[in-house]
Amino acid sequence: MPSRTVTIASRVGLHARPAATFSRAAAATGLAVTLSVADSAPVNASSILAVMSLGVGYGQAVTLNAEGEGADQALDTLAALLATEQDGQ
Repeated sequence: MPSRTVTIASRVGLHARPAATFSRAAAATGLAVTLSVADSAPVNASSILAVMSLGVGYGQAVTLNAEGEGADQALDTLAALLATEQDGQ
């Protein structure tokens, strides 16, 4: 299963707006994408509530996993999104 580890660039972490943006992008891939941090269990990346429940902060590393055709490309796109400031403040 392809995976990517990326550092969160949004100053507010994966809270509210950045989490919603990321979750929508994960859902749009049409793939089973999961997100995990440290030793936590992976959560469904297309669920904003699941993503926010991880409590991921600025500068924290997360791991993305995906299954299916096009998983590598989808993970590259999602990792780039997380590595960019999303809050716009």
